[in-house]
Amino acid sequence: MPLRTSALALALTFLAALTCGPTVVSAQGYSLINNQFFMKKASAPMPGSAPAAAPAPQAVASLLPDTLPGADTGRGAVSLNPGASSLFRGRSGGGLFAPILRAPPSIKRLLDLIASAEAGKAQYDAVQYGARRKPPKKPTQMTIAEINAWIDATPGQPHAIGRYQFIPATLRRLVRHQGVKPQARFSPELQDQLAHQLIEEAGYSAFLASEMPRKTFMLNLAKIWAGLPVASGKSYYEGYAGNSASLTYAHFKSEMARIFPG
Repeated sequence: MPLRTSALALALTFLAALTCGPTVVSAQGYSLINNQFFMKKASAPMPGSAPAAAPAPQAVASLLPDTLPGADTGRGAVSLNPGASSLFRGRSGGGLFAPILRAPPSIKRLLDLIASAEAGKAQYDAVQYGARRKPPKKPTQMTIAEINAWIDATPGQPHAIGRYQFIPATLRRLVRHQGVKPQARFSPELQDQLAHQLIEEAGYSAFLASEMPRKTFMLNLAKIWAGLPVASGKSYYEGYAGNSASLTYAHFKSEMARIFPG
């Protein structure tokens, strides 16, 4: 009799776990990154069974809650390295919320190179030329909440904004990841801060440590910024939503060698 009672209790417990499981997940939230939904290529084979092939960023981006229907995917909408922290923040004393450290000169020069391919003379106030309805104010005078309101109010047009031409899914992902408040102004400093994370996700630290070849780092940057060319001289997103490279590959390569000699 005790054996039958124990078996019945075990079965009821199992059924309760099945029915209550979704409620627990819904209450606590489910993070695609924290639950290892995104697979990233490791620098060395990992023990155990081989991981599943990484889904293409364009395919995964549509699953993100901040991706609008018909929005331009890729271009940083999905992190190339979900485990990367934002650059130049103290990692030992609070991670993303630690004081921002001074970026080395090489990063400023790299950002200048990216901006030359993306923003033109407008720089931090650049708005994608294909946007028929421009923001009501200069981007640097807008808050994150105001930019989001402009995006939501003008569907069906490009919304790349700022010196680094953040598309909506990328901007919202970075803002969420870094804990930027909606009331924060889209200042040059904030734009640089967000771009720092994209550079780190592209493999900046691994490249400096000689763990990533220069050509791979350049390719990763081109996967984020459509104005940068791949080895063929074309944009990684050539012809997609009007994208094309605005620098030659020879110029890109020579500038990268100047910024990061050796």
